[in-house]
Amino acid sequence: MLQEGIDYYINEDGNFVFTKEYHLKRGYCCKNKCLHCPWNYGKTDITDAQNEINKNEL
Repeated sequence: MLQEGIDYYINEDGNFVFTKEYHLKRGYCCKNKCLHCPWNYGKTDITDAQNEINKNEL
């Protein structure tokens, strides 16, 4: 059974947002680019993004 505050929370728009703990309990990535994905699916590397910005500023 899901527990609010541990497995998920409800954001200001009323959406359920699963936590990192929930994802780890589930044990696999669903590939939906979840906000708290412990596998970082779909997230870009900050250093790559920052390097691209810096390159464009030259």
